[in-house]
Amino acid sequence: MAIIARLPDIVANKISAGEVVQRPASVVKELIENCIDAGADRITVTIKDAGKELIRIVDNGAGMLREDALLCVERFATSKITGVEDLDTLQSLGFRGEALASISSVSHFELKTRTAKDLLGLRLRYEGGILAEESGVQGEQGTTISVRNLFFNVPARRKFLKSNATEYQHIFEIVKSFALAYPEIEWRMFSDDEELFHLKTPDILDRLNVFYGNDFAASMIELSEENDYLSIRGFLGKPVMQKRRKLDQYFFINRRLVQNRMLSQAVQQAYGDLLVERQTPFVLLFLGIDPSRVDVNVHPAKLEIRFDDERSVRNMFYPVVKRTIQLQDFSPDIQALENDEFHPSLSRDSSFRKLGFQDTPNRSISTGDLYADYREGTFREPAFSKSSALKQEDMFSSPSPSGYVVPDRAIREGDDVLSSLLLSRLSEDEAVPNPQETEPKIWQLHNKYLICQIRTGLMIIDQHVAHERVLYERAVDVMHQNVPNSQQLLFPQKVEFRTWEYEVFEEIREDLNRLGFNLRMFGKQTVMIEGVPQDVKPGTEVTILQDMIAEYQDNAAKLKLDKRDNLAKSYSCRNAIMAGQKLTLEEMRTLIDNLFATREPYSCPHGRPVIIKLSLDQLDRMFSRK
Repeated sequence: MAIIARLPDIVANKISAGEVVQRPASVVKELIENCIDAGADRITVTIKDAGKELIRIVDNGAGMLREDALLCVERFATSKITGVEDLDTLQSLGFRGEALASISSVSHFELKTRTAKDLLGLRLRYEGGILAEESGVQGEQGTTISVRNLFFNVPARRKFLKSNATEYQHIFEIVKSFALAYPEIEWRMFSDDEELFHLKTPDILDRLNVFYGNDFAASMIELSEENDYLSIRGFLGKPVMQKRRKLDQYFFINRRLVQNRMLSQAVQQAYGDLLVERQTPFVLLFLGIDPSRVDVNVHPAKLEIRFDDERSVRNMFYPVVKRTIQLQDFSPDIQALENDEFHPSLSRDSSFRKLGFQDTPNRSISTGDLYADYREGTFREPAFSKSSALKQEDMFSSPSPSGYVVPDRAIREGDDVLSSLLLSRLSEDEAVPNPQETEPKIWQLHNKYLICQIRTGLMIIDQHVAHERVLYERAVDVMHQNVPNSQQLLFPQKVEFRTWEYEVFEEIREDLNRLGFNLRMFGKQTVMIEGVPQDVKPGTEVTILQDMIAEYQDNAAKLKLDKRDNLAKSYSCRNAIMAGQKLTLEEMRTLIDNLFATREPYSCPHGRPVIIKLSLDQLDRMFSRK
């Protein structure tokens, strides 16, 4: 007697349901896809008890005839494809013919539908996949599907559902993603009889504001690029909006919501150091590609896809995202800038060797608008009469004309950056620029921050992390381009390594040499430093090398970094000017000029902000002028 037997359809459907219907959100996704495929332009989603008690989806699509309605709950019955070759030209969201069969087999399932030609609609009711009732029903054109008591006959699966809050969140994310992907559709959602949203506007940015709060859309970076192989459009979030979760990353391939590790990693790498560790940017991107180049038949949930040539897609996708990000001004509290053309001619000559980009090729100004605001900061004539204007030394003198003296404690406690700026004691040569001077005005605050007047207000720069950014990019370029960067020492310095230090040294020895460290072995675990990079301050050669090795080891233990990237970060962190170090006016100007010559001037290599801006409008509001 044969021991292999064909499973009954009802059993097979329940097994299939384990793949297709993983949780209530899976039901919502499958039903919404059917609504969109049916041509609906109005969809309403209703749930109760986080979808465990009820999921109801109402659409105004084409509806179904009786024959189609009866077949739609049969396994592998579909109107989307007729043969395997159709998968190469797939335009619909659904195609497998498994969803409704799986859903109806593990719930109390009801379908109401009416086409435009029928005067009376059809109602079908199933219990555990078995047709229990068929009747006529009044109703509008379209289809309504109600799923009650999900997993009532599969208690093990129902037991493993998460809390209502978690299941609700998954459902909401699914509906939100479709509402963003299909702005031409009117969307409405209810949970436990409470209306969550009703979206009529076709503007994606307006919908983003509904889901994420007012003015969220104002922080979006629009992206659009197209060629014969791939089209990319959508929005990226500025780093200030970064999250510690990836739920707010939406990738659509031919308007199908997908999960793809390559796309996520490419975006993460494009942002680079603008992101703090373990944080991700907001992404809403639509990719269009020939359907024959994408395999969507990877998993029953249809969330995973495969490209026929993933490398080509990445080689087109990554540069577009990277270029879009590099062209943005990411300084915090940024206001809309005037789109003025400005091409400053920069001089790289500086008496302060340490702040320069000596002999590094292919440097260009990456932030034209903000840098233009900074360079033009002193060119605008003041609105008040010069004869009535207070001298700067009078404005910063203490006590004030009224005899009132602000306690130093206000500065020590850092109550407000503006208070600190107005109360700091500045040296005459730095605080009082020559009236004929055409250079931007700069002050150093507490030997830590650089305060710059810009055309649109005020810019504050952290001198340490700014120099970190300069040194980091210089180090990366030097190592990759073999740019000469070594300065020979008159008296070589000896370094004796501990065992673990020497092991790290051996690992990075070649790249240390490319960076500009001229090192010669002098014993078992001892080396002679005969040359160092031009940025290393005389007298610190031994300390810098040891500190770099310690930093490199620490980074390697905590972060997953490329070896050269790790070395560049370690080098810049240990060699940058420190908070508390006094700079001359020329040194400050050189640092700022070189900061704006970097590719990503808004964050240090570790993700900390470099620049903060205050606009004149913000200052006016602070002083109740508006």
